Amino acid sequence: SALMRTILFTGKGGVGKTSIAAATALRCADLGHRTVVLSTDLAHSLADSLGQELGADVREVAPNLLAQEVDIYHELRRQWGSVQSYIEALFSWRGLDEVVAEEMTVLPGMDELASLLLIRDYERSGEYDVCIVDCAPTGETLRLLSFPEVARWWVRNVLPIQRKVATVVRPIARRVVDIPIPGDEVYQTLQRLMTSLDEMRAILTDPDNASVRLVLNPERMVIKEAQRTFTYLNLYGYTVDAVITNRVIADESANQFLSSWRGVHSKYLELIDESFAGVPLLRVPWMEDEVVGHGSLRRVAQYAYGDRDPAELMRHGPANTIVREGDQFLLTVPLPLVAKGDVEMLRSGDELIVRVGSHRRNIALPRALAGLETAGAAFVDGALTVRFDRASAGKAQQQQQQQP
Repeated sequence: SALMRTILFTGKGGVGKTSIAAATALRCADLGHRTVVLSTDLAHSLADSLGQELGADVREVAPNLLAQEVDIYHELRRQWGSVQSYIEALFSWRGLDEVVAEEMTVLPGMDELASLLLIRDYERSGEYDVCIVDCAPTGETLRLLSFPEVARWWVRNVLPIQRKVATVVRPIARRVVDIPIPGDEVYQTLQRLMTSLDEMRAILTDPDNASVRLVLNPERMVIKEAQRTFTYLNLYGYTVDAVITNRVIADESANQFLSSWRGVHSKYLELIDESFAGVPLLRVPWMEDEVVGHGSLRRVAQYAYGDRDPAELMRHGPANTIVREGDQFLLTVPLPLVAKGDVEMLRSGDELIVRVGSHRRNIALPRALAGLETAGAAFVDGALTVRFDRASAGKAQQQQQQQP
């Protein structure tokens, strides 16, 4: 059966991404796609946008359309149960009130993460053709989408060591102190959680079935944040297949207040066209009425997509590529809208560490490259290209063998 199409919507807070996400979901359902829409934003507004009450379980809100406002505590217990119990016991041992200790077990980012892990469950169920995700504002979303990379590194490099240390120390520590020591079930839960995150990332970085759509307004600060988000999403390997400009003041607007903003919007629409050249650009005008309920959401979808199917992949984003040239391999990482001086790169064993501004990605090198020497790097036309040399790697190995 065909894989589920997954579309994530993100943008600066207040740009109207929930309305765009809900409108997209409704249009997909109207076209006959079995669609589910959920929100990873703790400040749920999906029910308000749809004009219907939602609960912790998926609920049908229209033919072919189900929606859900996730019960965070239930999902955390399901995904994070043993670890939560250990942390709760640790805080209680330190004298914290039980209620406070339970609240403290919700680590930063885990609530949104628990919601996002539902995507994997939807994919496995085979019940949906399309999954629409109303993400938190861009800052939280970037942290969320980069977490699987961190988790993968932690599982490979830290978790095995900590587990061995705990196994050795646990019997001794229990005789000397009464501090709670994590048991095997805690590490097993962590292992399963990290594996789930890896599976979730595989779904979200599938260039044929998953994409991110940026929602913005024609305002300078919003555009600048969208540009940075576009760069960082490319850094982490996520495809942006459309940029949707919301609340554009139409030329024919008779409202005097809005007409005064027309020139400002015109200037920034040009900036958007220049900044995201090559990416499909969709526009939704300023709506005279509040965007609530199916009727107004269908109008938004018509403005944004016209006669197009929102579920179609509008652009195949440039993923990391590896090309062979003689004895060299070239690894290319697309980094649009970034200056050469803002990119830093470091080779560490079988990993390539790329930093852009405050964001860093550890790229695990495939076996074909891990054993080769780094022969140089260049940043040209919005892409970082790293050369790996088979010949120099062979010479280095020969020199090591010749040493007494």
